[in-house]
Amino acid sequence: MSSEPENLSSSTATTEESGEKISKKAAKKEAAKLEKLHRRQEQEEASRKIASHSIEEESFSRNYGDVTLNELQSTEDPKAGKWREAVEGKEWTDVSELVEAMAGTEVLIRGRVQTNRPVSSKLGFLIVRQRGFMVQCVVTESKENNVSVNMVKFLKQLSGESFVDVIGYVVLPKDPVTGTTQQVEIQVRKVYCVNSALQKLPLNVEDASRSEADIQAGKLGANQDTRLNNRVIDLRTPANQGIFCIQCWIQIGWRECLLLKGFIEIHSPKLLAGSSEGGSAVFRLDYKGQPACLAQSPQLHKQMAICGDFERVFEVGAVYRAEDSFTHRHLCEFIGLDVEMAIHKHYSEIMDIVSELFPFIFNKINENCQKELEAIRKQYPFEPLKFLPKTLILTFAEGIQMLKEAGVDADPLGDLNTETERKLGQLVLEKYNTEFYILHRYPSAVRPFYTMPCADDPNYSNSFDVFIRGEEIISGAQRVHDPELLTEQARRFGIDVETIKTYIDSFRYGAPPHGGFGVGLERVVMLFCGLNNIRKTSLFPRDPLRLAP
Repeated sequence: MSSEPENLSSSTATTEESGEKISKKAAKKEAAKLEKLHRRQEQEEASRKIASHSIEEESFSRNYGDVTLNELQSTEDPKAGKWREAVEGKEWTDVSELVEAMAGTEVLIRGRVQTNRPVSSKLGFLIVRQRGFMVQCVVTESKENNVSVNMVKFLKQLSGESFVDVIGYVVLPKDPVTGTTQQVEIQVRKVYCVNSALQKLPLNVEDASRSEADIQAGKLGANQDTRLNNRVIDLRTPANQGIFCIQCWIQIGWRECLLLKGFIEIHSPKLLAGSSEGGSAVFRLDYKGQPACLAQSPQLHKQMAICGDFERVFEVGAVYRAEDSFTHRHLCEFIGLDVEMAIHKHYSEIMDIVSELFPFIFNKINENCQKELEAIRKQYPFEPLKFLPKTLILTFAEGIQMLKEAGVDADPLGDLNTETERKLGQLVLEKYNTEFYILHRYPSAVRPFYTMPCADDPNYSNSFDVFIRGEEIISGAQRVHDPELLTEQARRFGIDVETIKTYIDSFRYGAPPHGGFGVGLERVVMLFCGLNNIRKTSLFPRDPLRLAP
């Protein structure tokens, strides 16, 4: 019996140990359960935060990025993409219009990336250029304005010359902005890349914009061939933008003045059966099995228009010269500005038109193109053209006499070469204080076959040239309207009269006394702006060695 209590005690101890094991196991299980719950809660919290961040990032990311091709295909869908939504209902403002009075105004601008200057992960500067006008755009990370660090990062990777749309507010900077034309800044809210340029370009616009003084000071520039080989980039410089704006205003002034004087504009053919000027400097071609050439001028047809009773005509059109001239002022293709008019009794009536027309054009440029002239002058310094209210008119003989008095030998029956033209221009400037003048009564031997000889001396002709800064820009004259004299002179110049038969015959049907003049548009721009090469004033120049781009 004494052993029974011992067995009971042993059984009880075992039961207690088993309960203790069960309790520890349950506690461990409960702890594991709690740990799992905690981990799940942490994951849920992380997911919630990620979701919240994604929502926030989505609202930020719609404020920047590349514009999709679909959005740029003139789609009518205002929800085609984030750029399309951003610009919906807005109008673009030209960079040139951004002024201090617009401070606080939201604007949408489009332009090229001129320079891209990141400062930090939260701050960047972007200079946007449009047609030579530039404004600084500032991008600052701000949750309040939905500008994220990713937007700043997006701006950093934009390549120069890429097209961007920027939406932001015009602000007045604390300090004057250097390196831009506009003295305001834009605080960026949204920016989209409309079209990206290559990271490495064959020509840098900043290099192409350097003045000669900049290059001499050691800054990188670009030579003429590099510019012309990459003309589409070269044209973007502020100076080039100004040059072709002035070229446009010359045509505006030309048309405006002549229309007021009773002229009408015509367009003559550029494909001819025979040459219009004589000589060998013509581009010859096959015209459906017939020999033909490109017009050296509208000369023949503008005279025929006068015979058709238009009385006063002008033209703006392409002219072709196959001369192997490698000078600073010759091109194989240029834009000719031509005039032809009936005269009553003297060819001075034509010179009177010139005397009024060009000062009118010069004043038009000075009144409307000051910013453009300033942009040109910054890269290519020049003095404003000096001209008189009443244009100076000298005879050829008077010009020869001025040269002789200055010790320059010049043939009284020959033409002036480039050197003597410049010398005479210098003498005229010193004596008359003008860089624009007319020299008339040229020797007949140096004028085209259709030029009327002087009544008192056939060695001289009723013709004239006009000069700017010592270089010839215009040739003009009274024309031969007598068919027999015209035929005689054409033969003397070696022209096959059969190739110009319709031209000569037009004077057999009754023709008024008439005359006119022609001028190269590019040469006028070059000399007005004091430039050293006509290729600077031709959009895509054609010379003996250049047929592209």
